[in-house]
Amino acid sequence: RTCASQTSPLPQPPPHFSSSSTRTSASYRRTRGMAPSKQYDEGGQLQLMEADRVEEEEECFESIDKLISQGINSGDVKKLQDAGIYTCNGLMMHTKKSLTGIKGLSEAKVDKICEAAEKLLSQGFMTGSDLLIKSVVRITTGSQTLDELLGGGIETLCITEAFGEFRSGKTQLAHTLCVSTQLPLHMHGGNGKVAYIDTEGTFRPERIVPIAERFGMDANAVLDNIIYARAYTYEHQYNLLLGLAAKMAEEPFRLLIVDSVIALFRVDFSGRGELAERQQKLAQMLSRLTKIAEEFNVAVYITNQVIADPGGGMFITDPKKPAGGHVLAHAATIRLMLRKGKGEQRVCKIFDAPNLPEGEAVFQITTGGLMDVKD
Repeated sequence: RTCASQTSPLPQPPPHFSSSSTRTSASYRRTRGMAPSKQYDEGGQLQLMEADRVEEEEECFESIDKLISQGINSGDVKKLQDAGIYTCNGLMMHTKKSLTGIKGLSEAKVDKICEAAEKLLSQGFMTGSDLLIKSVVRITTGSQTLDELLGGGIETLCITEAFGEFRSGKTQLAHTLCVSTQLPLHMHGGNGKVAYIDTEGTFRPERIVPIAERFGMDANAVLDNIIYARAYTYEHQYNLLLGLAAKMAEEPFRLLIVDSVIALFRVDFSGRGELAERQQKLAQMLSRLTKIAEEFNVAVYITNQVIADPGGGMFITDPKKPAGGHVLAHAATIRLMLRKGKGEQRVCKIFDAPNLPEGEAVFQITTGGLMDVKD
């Protein structure tokens, strides 16, 4: 993994997330036991799956505490944790310049810490075969046709961006993913928790209830496994991402939603005079999202707004393009364009993806979330 540079020292992450209590992985699995999933056998008979059949998987990161065994002072490890660094993988994603900005860490200490972290991790090259068997999880969207278009669902280890006008289904997809992520792996779920950062005030917990019932899960258990935070400024939004590392290091998360990623930047920066600064801050936030995706093997789903494009061409009936410019275009791995269809139908088009052909899928929004269109 490469270390992306950061211009400013890391701010202290405030504990903004409104989760009732920090659960360990073990108690998380007990919570998951409260949400048995329904499955149909060959005769079409509904079965309840046992809670014990939750798949275990090995951790994809090395905890920062392991540095103590390499001779690093526990006080220095605590300073790293206070700055939002909880894994050795996350440590290697910071430049030495940004690490020396942490209060109490000298250049000599930072060199020693980085050397110890390199011993714990293999940071070099790997073969394509090794990369192919890397544990990428694909999370179902609730619609089979949309899953097929996406090659199985929303991928972990990368950023998936959905953009479109209002009422095109971006937030509805986010709500459906909040539930489907908690399904077991063999039911095309992610078998993990969800973090939701809301910048527009559109998250509705009561919307989760009918979606959970559709998947045959206990709505209260599903809601307990979602942590939610409302961001009001772009700085608050960035601090929430820094604070997330602590939670993801000790609990099994599989999805991070930011709805929407650009809204606060469009409010907090105005005019062309502040555009360069806005794009730089946006790039830093997107870099942080990419690092979270790779550090903790989570899927990152972000929604984006559209802007009018008068220069889009005279033959285009409705010229619109995604906000955020080239910075956002390069950061997102998979870009989906959503638009309205007839009635409750919506159309999803692959706008850009490194591994998927261009194509479209039609789905519909129901009380139970996203579904295939019924004939």
